[in-house]
Amino acid sequence: MTSNLVEKGQVMTGAKALMTAMGKEGVKQVFGLPGGANLPMYDEFSRCDIRHILVRHEQSAAHMADGFGRVSRKPGVCFATSGPGATNILTGIATAQADSAPMVAVTGQVPVAMIGRDAFQESDIIGMSNPVVKYAFQPKNAAEIPMAVKKGFFIAETGRPGPVLIDIPKDVQQNEAEMTFEDEFRIQGYHPWTDPDIANVERAIEMLLGSEKPVILAGGGTIISSAFAELQSVAESLMIPVVTTFKGKGAFPETHPLSLGPIGMHGHAEANKIMTEADCVLAIGTRFSDRSVGTFEAFERRLKIIHMDVDPAEIGKNQTTNIAIVGDVKASLRIMVRLLQNKPQLARDTPWLKHVKEIKAYWKENLKLHPGEMGAAKILRKLRELLPPKSIVTTEVGQHQMWASLFYDVIQPGTFFSSTGLGTMGWGFPAAIGAKVARPDVHVVDIAGDGSFNMTENSLATAVLEDIPVIVFLVNNYTLGMVAQWQRTFYNRRMVGVDQGKCPDYVKLAESYGAQGIRAQSMAELDAAIKTALSSDIVTVIDIPIDPEEDVLPFVAPGTPLKEMILPS
Repeated sequence: MTSNLVEKGQVMTGAKALMTAMGKEGVKQVFGLPGGANLPMYDEFSRCDIRHILVRHEQSAAHMADGFGRVSRKPGVCFATSGPGATNILTGIATAQADSAPMVAVTGQVPVAMIGRDAFQESDIIGMSNPVVKYAFQPKNAAEIPMAVKKGFFIAETGRPGPVLIDIPKDVQQNEAEMTFEDEFRIQGYHPWTDPDIANVERAIEMLLGSEKPVILAGGGTIISSAFAELQSVAESLMIPVVTTFKGKGAFPETHPLSLGPIGMHGHAEANKIMTEADCVLAIGTRFSDRSVGTFEAFERRLKIIHMDVDPAEIGKNQTTNIAIVGDVKASLRIMVRLLQNKPQLARDTPWLKHVKEIKAYWKENLKLHPGEMGAAKILRKLRELLPPKSIVTTEVGQHQMWASLFYDVIQPGTFFSSTGLGTMGWGFPAAIGAKVARPDVHVVDIAGDGSFNMTENSLATAVLEDIPVIVFLVNNYTLGMVAQWQRTFYNRRMVGVDQGKCPDYVKLAESYGAQGIRAQSMAELDAAIKTALSSDIVTVIDIPIDPEEDVLPFVAPGTPLKEMILPS
């Protein structure tokens, strides 16, 4: 690729070059925490228009950048210092990698001459992060910084998105050099875009038309690609029921007649039932994880698989694929939509669709819910009833996350986000803050559990002081609920390390940070609390005590065959 120089010959420090390069990438804010090794970067905030959002822990900075990236589809940016600052941010980087979220993490490092000498607050963050980033840069002289930033943003957001690390030694930040800012470049061996094979798309259509019991399985890649309209068009053209992975929840409107909801260990019983009976699946942007399909061998023998994915490494990794369509799934589905226009209109009420409707009706009728007034299903349905469809929801990790999978219907595609690959407790609240920064025009709610919220509740300070009014919908059973359910179910009720006591008082905790705290102990109080939060312009924590013995159902051990995930509740 021929190099096109935008600016050349400016002499500046590495720190100024970093901020200048990020400005050219459209960065408006950075989530971070200063320290000795990144102070030159921080000094530049006083001389540029990029907003700095101060966090209380570096892990939260990464989660905020992650939430921003998932909602905006542009890399979120986080800063940390060297040593423990860099290692603190690593969990957030790994979370973004597991869920394909675009991120650029910038860490300070000890001076070049001190690397490898066990200097104060030195850590080999490049070596530590390599397994969980798309790429890691460590410029050894200031002139390398502009290109590291340019390439870093390109790698983070192209193809299958993910995190990129830029680790900058302190002296490299301080040193001056003649800087060149290029707008075109080549990355040897990196080819993120593949045009879908039209012939394979045609073959896929014929396979679907020739099947008696086809199903569409939409994964997280559908959301990343914003292929919502294309997915709905294909489903309605072929009249195929749609299930999703948990990460794909919200790729298809869950109020749509063809929707069956998520499959898997904590999926909808009707979705799992239909998935086990299908003879052909169009799998879009999914990796067939163990939490979705259970034991792989038991799944793949039952049906023909058409796999669409931007990442060729996913094709055939967990499932044998009959037809592979490699490329951006939005582009692949657009081709399918165009080709389907030349096909005859399909029957709208096939025996398969009649069966699907019967299964949905059966489980709607026979699903037994917690009898108490404040059962999980009831409180989440109340949230759905009052929350505007365009509102963005994040979740923490635990029982509440699975109840959200089961009982919170996503109406507007692309408005539901969770840590699914790594299952990182503490992700949801800082991610909600990042999401709100990306979309200040909509309500953002974190569906939280007390155990998970405890891990990053100090982000209340960030939300309050930076005026980022998110809502925490705290499903509080005073315990580490998912672990407790495991101990009840698989360990003969030997309860160890799960009782959190009624500590802290979340209303007082919220108020101590300057947020609004409301406790809702009845449906009438919950109704009023949600309405108050939605009409407020300050951060609100709604504390909702529930029965600590309430279980997520269906519930099976990981690795269980999909057919055994269909359990009565």
